[in-house]
Amino acid sequence: MSAPIRLYMSMSLDGYIAGPDDRPGQELGRDGGRLFNWLDDRESDSPSGQVYREASSTGAVISGRRTFELAGRWQGDHHDGVPIFVLTHQVDDGDVPPGHARFVTDVEDCARQARAAAGDRPILVHGAGAAQALLRAGQMDEMEIHLVQVLLGGGRRLFDHLGGEHIELDLVRRLEDRDVTHLRYRVRRLEETA
Repeated sequence: MSAPIRLYMSMSLDGYIAGPDDRPGQELGRDGGRLFNWLDDRESDSPSGQVYREASSTGAVISGRRTFELAGRWQGDHHDGVPIFVLTHQVDDGDVPPGHARFVTDVEDCARQARAAAGDRPILVHGAGAAQALLRAGQMDEMEIHLVQVLLGGGRRLFDHLGGEHIELDLVRRLEDRDVTHLRYRVRRLEETA
C-alpha cells in the first residue's frame, strides 16, 4: 500500500469536532477550543508531542472547503510547503487558492493527486466533510482521533453524514496523555469485512 491517507481530528467524547456556532471569528465554535488543550504538549516528548510531530511530517494535506475557509486558507501553507488539496463541490471562476493549495472537485482524483504528491509520507486529512467523502469513496486508510475527555453537548459532529454504510475499523494504536487519548484506527476495506 502507498502512504496512508490519515484523518487527524480532535473530538469530544460525544462526537463533536467544534462547539456550537462555528464560523469566521469563532472557528472552533463556542468552547470548541477545549478540544485542542492537548496541543499545549506538542513540543514535549509526551505521546501528544509524538502525534503532533507525526502530523507535521506528512507529505500532503487534504482539506474540506469549509475547514480551508475557516482556517483563513492557511495563507496557502499548512506546514512546510506541502501541497494542500481542497475537496470542494465547485470552483468559482477566478477563485485561485493561495500558495500550495489547489481545489479538486472529485474525491477519487483528490486522493490520487495527494498520494502522488506525498510520495512515501502519509497524507493528513482535515475536516468532517472531507473525511466523510473519503470514507464513502473507500479512500480513507486510517483515522487518528484525539479523543478529549469532555462532552460538548452540541456543535459540529465528525460522522454526521456518512450514510447507511457500515464501516469496520481496527484499533492499531492507543496513546494516553494528559487530557486526551490518541486512537489510531485502520479502516477495513469492503473485501475484508465480507
